[in-house]
Amino acid sequence: MASSSTSSLYLHYLPKASSGLRFEFRGGSSSSSHRLLVSPVVFLRQSPRLSAIRASAEGSSRRKAYKESQAVSGFPNAKVQQIASNVLPVGSFIVVTFVLWKVVEKFMSPKTSSSGDSKSSTEGVKWSIGAGTNLLQGFAAKVDRENKQRLNEFAKELRSFRSVDMSGCNFGDEGLFFLAESLGYNQTVEEVSFSANGITAAGVKAFDGVLQSNIMLKVLNLSGNPIGDEGAKTLCATLMENSSIEILQLNSTDLGDEGAKEVAELLKRNSILRVIELNNNMIDYSGFTSLAGALLENNTIRNLHLNGNYGGALGANALSKGLEGNKSLRELHLHGNSIGDEGIRALMAGLSSHKGKLALLDLGNNSITAKGAFYVAEYIKRSKCLVWLNLYMNDIGDEGAEKVADALKQNRSIATIDIGGNNIHAEGVNAIAQALKDNAIITTLEVGYNPIGPDGAKALSEILKFHGNVKTLKLGWCQIAAKGAEYVADMLRYNNTISVLDLRANGLRDEGASCLARSLKVVNEALTSVDLGFNEIRDDGAFAIAQALKANEDVTVTSINLGNNFITKFGQSALTDARDHVLEMTEKEVEIFF
Repeated sequence: MASSSTSSLYLHYLPKASSGLRFEFRGGSSSSSHRLLVSPVVFLRQSPRLSAIRASAEGSSRRKAYKESQAVSGFPNAKVQQIASNVLPVGSFIVVTFVLWKVVEKFMSPKTSSSGDSKSSTEGVKWSIGAGTNLLQGFAAKVDRENKQRLNEFAKELRSFRSVDMSGCNFGDEGLFFLAESLGYNQTVEEVSFSANGITAAGVKAFDGVLQSNIMLKVLNLSGNPIGDEGAKTLCATLMENSSIEILQLNSTDLGDEGAKEVAELLKRNSILRVIELNNNMIDYSGFTSLAGALLENNTIRNLHLNGNYGGALGANALSKGLEGNKSLRELHLHGNSIGDEGIRALMAGLSSHKGKLALLDLGNNSITAKGAFYVAEYIKRSKCLVWLNLYMNDIGDEGAEKVADALKQNRSIATIDIGGNNIHAEGVNAIAQALKDNAIITTLEVGYNPIGPDGAKALSEILKFHGNVKTLKLGWCQIAAKGAEYVADMLRYNNTISVLDLRANGLRDEGASCLARSLKVVNEALTSVDLGFNEIRDDGAFAIAQALKANEDVTVTSINLGNNFITKFGQSALTDARDHVLEMTEKEVEIFF
């Protein structure tokens, strides 16, 4: 292999008149490196035209001899051409294959190590095709020790604290098996979160024999773990014999209809559970039907969370039948289930016959139009217990807003209502404002994401100036502009109830900020928080607000948000000085966010 000699291979194609083709090979000795020289030489017959010219020069006496020679040699030369055209590619293929084989043989042959290098360079390395597993044994052992130490610390927390949050620690199934032992006969921990830890159906088996013996744990959170229907089956079978857990959170756990069916069976036999959270799963009509059947038999469940599933109109219809016979439910969360108008009609009919005292109803993002708003309004009129109603991100429009407003005039229980994102304009918000005129119950009103404009802001401000009991008013993304801010600012001079005011993303600019600043100079004993983010406010607006804070010695505002505006370091400096001035003069802290 150490020799540097070169072998050469010559291939000559030599046509002869008698035989037609001659091959000649010449080769040297073999060595570690090979070089191939292919030198095809093909002698074809001469051109008839060139021969004729030469014959003419030599004279006519030799013309006859030339023709005879041409007749004799023509056939063999034509045959040589035919054979050469066939043999040349085949020969080239054989030679190239031979060379490639030698090259491959050279690189694939094992190299012998020197006598002094007896140790393999990979000694002490654990090889695997798995990601992150090609680690030195010492490093792998170190990682294993660190993981065990961390799990031991978690186990100690479970035995020491009343509430333990282990969400997002990614200890997986093996980690849960290790930690579950600390829950058995545990007399301390009452609330534990194992959310987002990569726990699968196999890991849920760790609770078997543990939760049955625990009589202290009240809250178990397994959200964000892909336990699926199989994991839900295992867990529910374990909880059949548990006598302490009241809140079970299984949000985003890949549950489908079969998993919902297992939860339903648990509800039929377990009278301890008060809250079931199944948000953001894949529960369809069939799963809703199973849960509805459980509601007919269970009279201890208080809160049912089914946000972000696939109930649809059929699921809502099935659920309504379960609600008719249930007496215990207090909160029903159905946000984002594409229920639609027909589903709302069936659901409102079931709630109207509900024998319990439902206090919270979440119907946000369910494709409800003005038609569906009519059914909701009829339920509002009859309800005497509903306190919190969410209709956020539907499409009830001005017509639906008017129907809801008429119902609110008759209702004396709803304290919080969210009608944001419903394509409501000035006309619809004016109807809502009129409902607030003689209503002292509503304390939180969310109207954001509706294009009410300056006229809508004016309609609300004129009523809230002297009427109503609204403490939290949210008008973000309502296109009220600087003119609308002027109406709101004027209202703040007289209103003594509004504590939290949200005016984000309304295009107020410096003009609108200055209007609000003038109102801040006036003593307002209620207002504590103002949100002016995303309003294109610049330094002039910031200066106006800073001056207002300095001028009002009795300022009650504790939080001002001016984030996502166009305030430079000069405006920020003015606001910081104003904050420090208020602290120095009144000993009150004002948080200002840029």
